[in-house]
Amino acid sequence: MRLFVAVTPPDTVLDAVARLRRPARPGVRWTTREQWHVTLRFLGEVDDPAPVVAALDRAVLPAAEARIGPRVGLLGRGVVMLPVAGLDGLAAAVVAATAGIGEPVGDRPFRGHLTLARVRRGGSARGLLGEELDRTFAVREVALVRSHLGAGPARYEVLHVRGLDPAPSAGA
Repeated sequence: MRLFVAVTPPDTVLDAVARLRRPARPGVRWTTREQWHVTLRFLGEVDDPAPVVAALDRAVLPAAEARIGPRVGLLGRGVVMLPVAGLDGLAAAVVAATAGIGEPVGDRPFRGHLTLARVRRGGSARGLLGEELDRTFAVREVALVRSHLGAGPARYEVLHVRGLDPAPSAGA
């Protein structure tokens, strides 16, 4: 099973994302609303999701406040995306909890983002970048998701949802 741990923004934020321009263009493949999420940890091929579920359930995973935006940008050469800030601590906690499961994380720093489109070789992101969208949202849960690949867009299946621990109170 191809697995990852992710945060899905609330419907109000997804509604705002859906209002962004999505012009048809050769070499550009737009993602669908059902695919919009922020990956905290990509696990890759995992035979059994039970160890991931157990690791997430026993981990201390703090609630977070995320900020999506402020504008559409480019990640690498081929990912049109919205940056998402505020999830670094949560992503680090998920990585620590799932250490030793799935693909190694490597040395790359976490770059929270929501993928809007992929630009294939020969395509161009020109004119797709810079549109503004700036929202914040409370993150109250993470999901273990299975990715089904094949003909057409990837299809995602939520296998487990873990609520996050409340933020510590000021006097604690």
